[in-house]
Amino acid sequence: MSTALSSLQIRLHAPGPAEALQAEQVAVPPPGPGELRLRQTAIGVNFVDIYHRTGLYPLPPLPATLGVEGVGVIESVGPGLAGWQPGQRVAYAGPPVGGYAQWRLLPAERAIALPPATGPGDALPPATGPGDALADARIAATLLRGITAHMLFHALRPLRPGDTVLVHGAAGGLGLVLVQWAKSLGARVIGTVSSAEKAALACSRGLDRAVRYRDEDFVAAAREFGDGQGVHLAIDGIGGETLLRTLDAVRPFGMLASVGQLRGQPPSLSLAELGPARSIALARPSVFRYMAELERYRAGAAATLQRLADGLVVDIAAELPLAEAAQAQRLLEQGGALGALVLRP
Repeated sequence: MSTALSSLQIRLHAPGPAEALQAEQVAVPPPGPGELRLRQTAIGVNFVDIYHRTGLYPLPPLPATLGVEGVGVIESVGPGLAGWQPGQRVAYAGPPVGGYAQWRLLPAERAIALPPATGPGDALPPATGPGDALADARIAATLLRGITAHMLFHALRPLRPGDTVLVHGAAGGLGLVLVQWAKSLGARVIGTVSSAEKAALACSRGLDRAVRYRDEDFVAAAREFGDGQGVHLAIDGIGGETLLRTLDAVRPFGMLASVGQLRGQPPSLSLAELGPARSIALARPSVFRYMAELERYRAGAAATLQRLADGLVVDIAAELPLAEAAQAQRLLEQGGALGALVLRP
């Protein structure tokens, strides 16, 4: 019979800065009906984790273990649950939180089956070199972002060949996935970056035009990129004044998708700011809401895994020990990471 396991977990007792994250030993009980108990091997770090930490997005009653994305191996299966076996490799993205942990319980309906690992310890080779495209770290760094791309480009505003797309933060973990995904659908992509190094990285992944927003007006650049009219679709995870300015980068009858608020809550907008003069659509899609429907969740996950198998490049800026989750969040907040961040239990 399974017994409780002691697990290192990164917990939050009250909203606050990165220092509010605490490493604690927590007992993880045997899985109940409909649950799996996982030994985690790689954990994704996302902006939503920061929004949870600061209190911008709600959490279950505190203290709570953060984290919404990871890969692991099933250690035990809840009573009466068919279709899963101990030793099976799985991934997950989205609620319930609890990913910053050595061991965790996961509703079986949220588990995505993976092929067996192909190498000892599933070590991560260089992003551009040979190796298992479905290595744990690559999946943990990509699944949530891939499902976000699926939501944006297939459900919200299906892309057509020749469409133009603006991606803010094009050298970040999400931005690099969006650039490659949009290019694979035949779109032309312009993106904002903060440095020459980030511009070079994003362009190496297919970005057609990099805009160093500290030195150049991204609105003017996007309008020129879109034949003087602006882009068909703009994706903004920055928020605040950036979102307001991005309205002018979108062509008539195009769309602006707000997917985050790194620099503050999106401002209130009146309908008059969207049209009739601009005649654009503003969307505020939630990937968590998108994934709440299991059919969409599994379709987005399957599409992401297929993209990885087909050669989607995953740029991982750093792999940090689980105990250094606070440092990982600092790096993400400061915009200092070239690519995604992964925690290793």
